[in-house]
Amino acid sequence: MHDRPGDRPPGAPEQPPLFEWEDGPPPGGGFRDSPRARRMLDVREVYAEPAALASPRGRQILAGLPPGVPVTEVTGHWRIPSLHGNEGNVGRWTRIKTETLVLGVRQSLAIRPNGRSADWIAPGASNGCAMACAYCYVPRRKGYANPITLFTNIEAIVARVRAHVRAQGPKREPNQCDPVSWVYDIGENGDCSVDALVCDNTADLIAAFRELPTAKASFATKFVNPDLLALDPRGRTRVRFSVMPPDDSRLLDLRTSPVAERIAAASDFLDAGYEVHFNLSPVVLRPDWQRDWAELLTHLDDVLPGRVKEQAGAEVIMLTHNLGLHEVNLGWHPRAEDVLWQPDAQESKRSENGALNVRYTRGVKRQALASLRELIAAHAPWLRVRYAF
Repeated sequence: MHDRPGDRPPGAPEQPPLFEWEDGPPPGGGFRDSPRARRMLDVREVYAEPAALASPRGRQILAGLPPGVPVTEVTGHWRIPSLHGNEGNVGRWTRIKTETLVLGVRQSLAIRPNGRSADWIAPGASNGCAMACAYCYVPRRKGYANPITLFTNIEAIVARVRAHVRAQGPKREPNQCDPVSWVYDIGENGDCSVDALVCDNTADLIAAFRELPTAKASFATKFVNPDLLALDPRGRTRVRFSVMPPDDSRLLDLRTSPVAERIAAASDFLDAGYEVHFNLSPVVLRPDWQRDWAELLTHLDDVLPGRVKEQAGAEVIMLTHNLGLHEVNLGWHPRAEDVLWQPDAQESKRSENGALNVRYTRGVKRQALASLRELIAAHAPWLRVRYAF
């Protein structure tokens, strides 16, 4: 299912073994508890806030782990010195993602307006990820390690979302997020497909939106988790499969499902009741990038059935990077920085959260977006671009 070690580009770091199917997915579910799934998350240590340990969701998570996994109580999930303050962890970047799990209680239940990918950003049920995408913005504030933090107060998160949806009433006019429904991004700082390997947070959110006729959940993913096919979203959850040229993905999307597999999963997810869109993300500018994006778009056009194309939308997201993340990456995956860090083509940018990042200069970005739109029109004209950023 996943890239074999021989498929790694020169200079890419060694990766812990990943979950893979040898004879197809296990019948009747059971994915989360299968030995193959545990290769993605071979948890060997847990850091947890006391309130998280005492919660029903916390107890569920611990019950699903192998016996004897040590649990260290911490006063707060955000700052754990042995993780986030330990510069020596950079060399164990992917190993920590495999073996470490953090349990916390989400304090802020604020729902923020967005207007780009979604109308609203819901309070996420996780922060961090077991995958290791070299450009990921989440670890920029966390220091030297970025494993999954799961928030166990899922009942409070779901209740807050339900109340907010009901307070909005019906959507009054169409926009780029959706013509009819309010769209809530439920996975801003994590990957809901991977979270579902460990607990029912993702299932609970999908179930909540199933009963909210004026709203949809939305999340982007780079991991194909067949267990999600059984959750019966009834059209109220949008899955956005993130795609990029396979060579870029093999270099930058470590520990993720191969791009071809994400694309191949689209029809199964549509048939299971999801709305299926694609994130062309991130667009990384390097020699021959237009050729490789043309090949990817041609592949989308060749393999996707008409029923997927008829409802598909896309988001185009140009690369945004960060000096701190650049320096961390130099410690575990310097080869990625050959394409991510391009000072001659990038400029500083103050993000909405106050962070100082770098993006392609206005002129470079404008030309690249125009080129990509031309490629979409030529090779996948059915792919409706909802927004480009």
